[in-house]
Amino acid sequence: MKNLKIIYILFTVFVIYSCSDDFVNVDALDPNSEDFFNTEEDYQDALVAAYDYLQSTSKFVQFAEIASDNTLCGGESATDSPYVQQIDDMIHSAVGQSDGGLRTMWQWMYEAVNRCNYIMEFQDKTDFSNKTNVIAQTRFLRAYYNFILVKWWGDVPMLVDQRIRFGDQFSIPRTPKSEVYALIEQDLIFAANNLNYTGYETGRVTKGAAQALLGKVYLYQDKFAESADVLEDLINNGPHRLLTTEEYPDMFERYNENNIESVFEIQYSDVDGGSYGCFQCLEGNYAAFFNGPRGFFDSTGFFDNGYSFNVPVQEVVDAFEDGDIRLEYSILDMAKYIEDNPGSSWDNTQGYEQTGYFNRKIMARQGDLNNGDAALTNPDNYRAIRYADVLLMAAEALNRGGISDSRAQGYLNEVRNRAMLSDVTTTGNNLTTAIWKERRVELVGEGHRFFDLVRTGRAGAEIDGFQVGKHELFPIPVEEILLSGNQWENNPGY
Repeated sequence: MKNLKIIYILFTVFVIYSCSDDFVNVDALDPNSEDFFNTEEDYQDALVAAYDYLQSTSKFVQFAEIASDNTLCGGESATDSPYVQQIDDMIHSAVGQSDGGLRTMWQWMYEAVNRCNYIMEFQDKTDFSNKTNVIAQTRFLRAYYNFILVKWWGDVPMLVDQRIRFGDQFSIPRTPKSEVYALIEQDLIFAANNLNYTGYETGRVTKGAAQALLGKVYLYQDKFAESADVLEDLINNGPHRLLTTEEYPDMFERYNENNIESVFEIQYSDVDGGSYGCFQCLEGNYAAFFNGPRGFFDSTGFFDNGYSFNVPVQEVVDAFEDGDIRLEYSILDMAKYIEDNPGSSWDNTQGYEQTGYFNRKIMARQGDLNNGDAALTNPDNYRAIRYADVLLMAAEALNRGGISDSRAQGYLNEVRNRAMLSDVTTTGNNLTTAIWKERRVELVGEGHRFFDLVRTGRAGAEIDGFQVGKHELFPIPVEEILLSGNQWENNPGY
């Protein structure tokens, strides 16, 4: 689905000519949204449009990693992208987030949910043999987008199986997050029950993706038994496995995308161009170039340079145990790389807050088409859910739920052994700590750390500037509250 894009009209367009007291209604040349969904092709086109907003979520991944204790914002200077600099320093507010910040992210996710609800609103209009599969994919996507909304903002305005139209914001209250989670669970259960483990096209949602996301949603609510049940069902019956030690170094390269370890992967492409005026329109992964080092020349011709955002700190480098092979493939140590590759160079004065480390997993490689702006068109996919994440979530659910520390050890050690590390034999709270530590190093750079700290109540102790009771959630942009007629109160502390 990398190169498949659809633009469709959501609202009816009327062209009205006036002559004295006579009015003539002229049919619009564009499709009328109320007259859509007459064929399977209409449903499939709308579904592709719902998939399209997955590509905009790279901003959420980058911002979440910067919000954590894994990285600093970086960039060109202290005033480069101030909205994300504020998030890094935990001084973000409900204002000043319009130009590329939280407001755009809020708007994108509501457009994404709206596209899913557009299909659901007309789900019974036309029958065809493959419709259950289409609805299952749609409900997974709605759950995925709603999960982002509830993680970032908690209680959020919501309609079910119905589009939010202009004017509705005056009458729709913020829905309690428990009800949002309930809908997410229902959507994912339906998707898991009606999808296969193999999608009919690369990038399509699968049964495994639905099960993995459902297990994560349960874990975020401390529903440990439910989480363990669905994750172990995926582990025991699904097609996924960890890549071997020999395969792992190539895991994050383009030629090994959509591999057996990838449970759900967001597809990116360099075929179409893009511009800074419409980040949500991009087909490429902008985060790859933004994470790369400024003033860098790679003599091997492998890595590209970049804008030096999202730079790892020494603390996360030190979190890796001696002999852990993941360190080299997760974090690029610039000094070591230049030493190992004579002729390479890096000007560390061109960036802000430079630590000498870069996020190797999401860093621009040379060799793409560079259509339009090279910074916006990188074809590097994002592994939204990896099998290692599934194993570690299952281990945590089994351990924290008091279900089975021995099975939890098994899943944890499967991940550790692949990294050439010894088994963990501890139990109870010590095992919990070991699982959390493993999640940090296994998933570093992938945008999970901040929400792991929040959901487990550790963020206040680990993130500089984090205020307990406030920073667990992000502020609703003030412009959105004003558009609601001030009926929505902001999150506590903002």
